Amino acid sequence: MSILYIVLPLAVVLAVIAVSAFCWAVRRGQFDDLDSPAWRMLDDDDTTRG
Repeated sequence: MSILYIVLPLAVVLAVIAVSAFCWAVRRGQFDDLDSPAWRMLDDDDTTRG
């Protein structure tokens, strides 16, 4: 029995899982706004806590 019979289907299954996870993340809006969090840390917060 060749190792390709085991590795090739395993690689296809892992690729399908990776693509489906990426599609799920895109549908959930995980990649909608990538710039705002980086700029948000630079804004001054003048409110005092206490």
